[in-house]
Amino acid sequence: MNGDLKDRSDVTLLVEEFYRRAFADPLIGPIFTDIARMDLDHHLPIMCDFWETVLFRAGLYRRNALQKHLVLNARFPLQQEYFERWLTLWIANVDEHFAGEKADLAKVQARRIAGSIHRRVQGRSGSDFETLKPRWAHEEESADATGI
Repeated sequence: MNGDLKDRSDVTLLVEEFYRRAFADPLIGPIFTDIARMDLDHHLPIMCDFWETVLFRAGLYRRNALQKHLVLNARFPLQQEYFERWLTLWIANVDEHFAGEKADLAKVQARRIAGSIHRRVQGRSGSDFETLKPRWAHEEESADATGI
């Protein structure tokens, strides 16, 4: 294991190794290769820009990641199990190569991103807090359930 993520070269190692694993994965690999027909040579620098921006506020990624997933979801419904596998592979990859504050951030942000994109492709809010309700809403639900 290396130390923590420090720069673009670390991000590149992380992203390249992740996509090597993802493409080979029996569950999500075909989504990348057969459905999205992802050109890895084209995609890797974009994903490095994305993660360098997420981890180091580099400001390099200016695309709409959600839109790409919405288009893909319209062709092939992206189920919870695919996001879970993506996340499992990402976290294992981070843990294998890096440890520290930025590595932890890479895992936290991946969890947030996977959850948000999954909720959005389902037509729900991207927020982790979509199920939180004000106290009065819970009181109304309780009253409805008891017939009061």
